[in-house]
Amino acid sequence: MKRMSRTVMISAVSVALTASATTAAAARTADTPRPAAVAPVRADLPRGTLVSVERLRTLAAREVAAELAGDKAGAWDTGAVRYGLTTYRIVYRTVDPHGRPTTASGLLALPDNNERRLRTVSFTHGTELFKSDVASVSTSVWDQAPALTHASAGFATALPDYLGLGLGPGPHPWMDVPSETTAALDMLRASRTVAAAKGRELRRDVLVTGFSQGASAALGLARSLQEGADHWFRLRAVAPISGAYAFRTAELPALLAGQTEPKASVIYSALTLVAFNRLHHLYDTPAQVFRAPYDRTIEGLLDGTHTGREVEAGTPDTVDALLTPRGRAMLAHPTARLAAALRTADGVCTDWTPRAPTRLYYADADEQAVTANTAHCHAALHARGVHAPTTNLGTPDYGSSRHLGSQQAGTAAVVRWFRSLG
Repeated sequence: MKRMSRTVMISAVSVALTASATTAAAARTADTPRPAAVAPVRADLPRGTLVSVERLRTLAAREVAAELAGDKAGAWDTGAVRYGLTTYRIVYRTVDPHGRPTTASGLLALPDNNERRLRTVSFTHGTELFKSDVASVSTSVWDQAPALTHASAGFATALPDYLGLGLGPGPHPWMDVPSETTAALDMLRASRTVAAAKGRELRRDVLVTGFSQGASAALGLARSLQEGADHWFRLRAVAPISGAYAFRTAELPALLAGQTEPKASVIYSALTLVAFNRLHHLYDTPAQVFRAPYDRTIEGLLDGTHTGREVEAGTPDTVDALLTPRGRAMLAHPTARLAAALRTADGVCTDWTPRAPTRLYYADADEQAVTANTAHCHAALHARGVHAPTTNLGTPDYGSSRHLGSQQAGTAAVVRWFRSLG
C-alpha cells in the first residue's frame, strides 16, 4: 500500500503523518527512565496498581473537533463531539505472558463534563512496530483519535499500549491475546484509580472496542469481563473493527497467496514468525525460516525500536524473497506450538458465547485484514446462538488505505452505537 510506512497490520506508524521533530521527541520520551521494578505480584498486591500518572493535555470541545477535522490524511467524524477532555499517561503493574510482574502504559481520556459517574470505553489499538507510536506517547491525530472521539462524546476512555509498547519494557508479544487481555484489564483498573483521584467514578459496565490486532484484543477483554475476571468491571457491549479473527484459516493464507498488500504481507509474515517464536520457540535460528540477508537482521528490526519506514526499507518486496521453504511451510501448514498459539488467537470468536450486545465492523475490500476474517467470526458466533450483526463500512480510505479507513469510519460508527445503549 502507499502508506505502508504508516501501517502495519493493522495500524499506523507516526512517521508518515508526524513531523520528524515530533517523532524524535516521542522517541526520547519512550527512552526516559522507567519506573523501578516492582515486587512480584501476589494475591494481596493486585494487578492494575497505579505506578505513575501524568496529565498530558486539556482540550476544549472546539479544539477536539478542530484536531479531528484537521488530520491531513483524512478528516475524522466530529459529529459526536460534545465536551472538552483531559488526557493522562498512566503506568501500571501487570504481568507478562509468563505471569511474571512487569509494567505497562496507556492513555486515559476523561471528558470535561458535569458527570461524576462516567460510562467507560476500552479501546485496543492495531499493530504498531515502533514503541512510541501509541496514544500515550505519540502526538499524531491517528493515534489519539479514538480517545478524542469517545471522550468528547462523554465516555471515560482507556487505551492500553499493550506490553512492550509505550513505556513498557521488553519486546511486544504481538497477537498474543492472553497478554493483550491482561494489559487491557489492568489498564481499566489503573484508570479507575486515576478517575477516583480526580473525583470521578468509572461505571461498572464497560463498552469494549478495538481495531485490527486490537479487535481480537477487544474480544479477549470482553470474554474476560464476562467471565468475572474483575470484581468491579463487567461487560456492557463489544464492537470490534476489522480484526484478523481467523488468523490461521483466513489471514495467513491470504498473506501467502498475495491477496493482501504486498509489503503488508511481508511484514506480517515476518511478525508472525518472530513474535510467536519469542513466546513459543518455533525455530532454533532465523536462518531456518528467513532467507539471507534478512535472517541476520529481521529479529532486530522487529524489536520495537525501529520505525515503520525503517522496517519497510529493511524487508523485501515479496514473501518468497523473505521466507525459506521451511518458513513458508510453517505458515502455510501450522503444526505443534504454532498451531496451538493460533488456536488461542482465533478462540476469541470460537471459544465463548457473548451474552452482551455484539457487533462486528469491517471494510469492504480491506487490503490487510481480509473480510473472510469477519465472516468467520460472525459464523462462529451465530453457531453459538449469538446475534452479532456485521456492519460493512464500505471502502473508506485513510491515506489510500481502506484498512486504516475502517478505523476512522468504524470509530465514528461505534461511538454512535455506544451512545444509543445509554
